[in-house]
Amino acid sequence: MIDVIDLKKSFGELEVLKGITTTIKKGEKVVIIGPSGSGKSTFLRCLNCMEDPTSGEVIFEGVNIADMSVNINIHRRHMGMVFQQFNLFNNKTVLGNIMLSPVHIGLQGLRRKRRRNLLIRFGNLFCKNKKDLLEIDTAAKIKEDARQNAMRLLKRIGLEDKANAYPSTLSGGQKQRIAIIRALAMNPKVMLFDEPTSALDPEMVGEVLDLIKQLADEGMTMVIVTHEMGFAREVATRVMFMDDGRIVEENKPEEIFTNPQNIRTKEFLSKVL
Repeated sequence: MIDVIDLKKSFGELEVLKGITTTIKKGEKVVIIGPSGSGKSTFLRCLNCMEDPTSGEVIFEGVNIADMSVNINIHRRHMGMVFQQFNLFNNKTVLGNIMLSPVHIGLQGLRRKRRRNLLIRFGNLFCKNKKDLLEIDTAAKIKEDARQNAMRLLKRIGLEDKANAYPSTLSGGQKQRIAIIRALAMNPKVMLFDEPTSALDPEMVGEVLDLIKQLADEGMTMVIVTHEMGFAREVATRVMFMDDGRIVEENKPEEIFTNPQNIRTKEFLSKVL
């Protein structure tokens, strides 16, 4: 699904990623661990080009999305992103937050289809072979479909009663679960999680991890940066240990946690386990 080839990223003179090459297959749950400053979050943000790579390739479903000539927004729709700090819009209700992107994309598509139908009508005035007009939804239907989907997702996490609440009234765990289903509302093919529990109180961590585990059990492709080693061991199909901008070691979780091969991996795990 995603092929990363010699990916490098620098901020001025600081080289953060130093040539990463790996493949993320459909259905995999890749968990990235490592010390702070090792490049984990930068790598994740480069996967959907929220950070433009300095060099290298990120091939997503056959397209190098690191190529500046590619319309990244089209491909980014298929990659859900969940941040440390929730990034909900405080001036919108919970329902408004979840509906925002689906409605925006839906209305964009509606405008394109309307323009296309105008061209078809114009062409049909001069052509013997008449073309059929594209079937299009109304703006009202697009918004109602988005609302129903948002309510379905809220019901899934038991927060349908919070639909008209504002983010400032919610707990951290509630905010993060809503941030996750906001990403799911776009029906992504892969989910990227950047330390999704690091900003939460310990008692709220479990409810967020439980939701991510549910998605993992359903077969969602995931790349997760986390410091939760127990969670990594339970959920991952592959664990990737990063240090100093490189992938130092990657393997199945049992191999990484019980029999790490690299001395740097051993040192890190001895301090966090």
